[in-house]
Amino acid sequence: MKTIYDYTVKDRKGRDVSLKEYAGEVILIVNTATRCGFTPQYTELEQLYEKYRSQGFNILDFPCNQFGQQAPGTAEEIHDFCQLNYATKFPQFKKVEVNGEKASPLFTFLKSQKPFGGFDPNHPLAKILDEMLSKADPNYKDSPDIKWNFTKFLIDKKGLVKARFEPTDPMEKIAEQIEAIL
Repeated sequence: MKTIYDYTVKDRKGRDVSLKEYAGEVILIVNTATRCGFTPQYTELEQLYEKYRSQGFNILDFPCNQFGQQAPGTAEEIHDFCQLNYATKFPQFKKVEVNGEKASPLFTFLKSQKPFGGFDPNHPLAKILDEMLSKADPNYKDSPDIKWNFTKFLIDKKGLVKARFEPTDPMEKIAEQIEAIL
């Protein structure tokens, strides 16, 4: 059975990192952007990281410029932005594509394990996202593709994908599932 430990990614400096380095940890993998309406989620992500990291929790941040070109700049510029504006301390990796022919193999795997489950209808941006995505593809809900920035995948201590959270999902829901796995 495949796990995330079968993948190697690039850190923000371009060095190979085997995800085996994170074996035994509970991980939240996130595709992020610095100029997105969801960018303030960095604050909540850092709070989750600080709260649970001593219990074996980690966040792996993968900037992605595929959605509205909202992650411009180099990996170092993105890293500096996140540290300056959100004081992030969790690992940040090289910018990736999450959909399409050039999609990161890691994200192709993540999507195969947990397809799109819908936006939280209570979130104020859910209707806007649905309308925008429906115009581009009326059947967008049927695809496992990542729909927007700040999609999150929760990984257990064995490297298995346990849950997928859309950017509209409340952090409290994510925290509950992190606690259940820890």
